[in-house]
Amino acid sequence: MTILALLLPVALGLGLLGLAAFFWAARSGQFEDLDGAALRILNDDEDGE
Repeated sequence: MTILALLLPVALGLGLLGLAAFFWAARSGQFEDLDGAALRILNDDEDGE
């Protein structure tokens, strides 16, 4: 029972940390161009790569 007293706050803390990271990424524009990376593979430029 004492392990639940330790694991429950740790799990809630990690969940809140993940939620905060998601909101930070959404606010900083990480999800703005979802189609750009998908269409970039179709570009047939020969840059020597």
